Amino acid sequence: MRSQNLTKPILLVALGGNALIRKGQTGTIGEQLENLRVPMRQIARLSKAYHIIITHGNGPQVGDLLLKEERCAGAGRLPLEILVAQTQGQIGYMIESTLDSELMGLGISDQKIVSLISYVVVDEKDPAFLNPSKPIGPVLTEKEAQGLPYPVRKIHGGFRRVVVSPRPKTIVEKAEIRALIEMDFIVICCGGGGIPVIREGRSFCGVNAVIDKDLASARLAREVGVEIFVMATDVPGVALNYGKPSERFLPELSLDQAEQFLAQGQFPQGSMGPKIEAAVEFIRFGGKRAVIASLDRIEAAVLGSAGTRITGRAEAPAPR
Repeated sequence: MRSQNLTKPILLVALGGNALIRKGQTGTIGEQLENLRVPMRQIARLSKAYHIIITHGNGPQVGDLLLKEERCAGAGRLPLEILVAQTQGQIGYMIESTLDSELMGLGISDQKIVSLISYVVVDEKDPAFLNPSKPIGPVLTEKEAQGLPYPVRKIHGGFRRVVVSPRPKTIVEKAEIRALIEMDFIVICCGGGGIPVIREGRSFCGVNAVIDKDLASARLAREVGVEIFVMATDVPGVALNYGKPSERFLPELSLDQAEQFLAQGQFPQGSMGPKIEAAVEFIRFGGKRAVIASLDRIEAAVLGSAGTRITGRAEAPAPR
């Protein structure tokens, strides 16, 4: 059995939806499992030096379930929190099985892994319940987005369905996650931002919403003592004027610059905005380093040679 090392720092890797489904793919299970090999191979290697927490998105998967419900109306509709729970099990299984294979390939046969169904408390009075804003499902053309029976929002590259997305207040299983980390488990949790619940006395009640995965990950990172927080996505880092001729990727951002650029609208809520907000929250409440990087540069991001670092130092470049 591997020796327990409680002095290892805790690393949280938040996987974007592109970890499973790449642009241009149909999203078959075979494609998703193959795509996971890139991040899981890196995480397997990192597990030698870090305690690992893995969170993940579920936008394409929960959107797919909603589409299937619409096409089978007679079967009855499930609330969003149930669909989130389903995708936590589905994606958790795929991550765990792929990671286990990559660990075995490195000769590590005794690393413990667990996938945890996770609840996240939200405020029933959150104004987000009046304003659907979280993109889920496939990217649509303008023609496809017209006349749909649900709200859509324009994003970079097209339109996507949007649903209610309240901000996370606390992770219900934070004590269990911390205990599992101390026992040297790799923990897969808070899938799709967690199952949204509100408190009713001493119990919880699910609500029809989804939570942003990066904001939930930042909250979890604060609550269990994460030191490095990596958000892996489909771009090499944070850019000013993204998608324009003057686009410029940044190696580093300070808290003040990050908040300034957010206020200027540089980071839209449908794309980079929640990642920047999550990084700011993590650093402001004691995290050492947050990094936004591409999926194939997770290891380099941890080592400090890839992605955009968000730090407490006021050393970020000004926009041109």
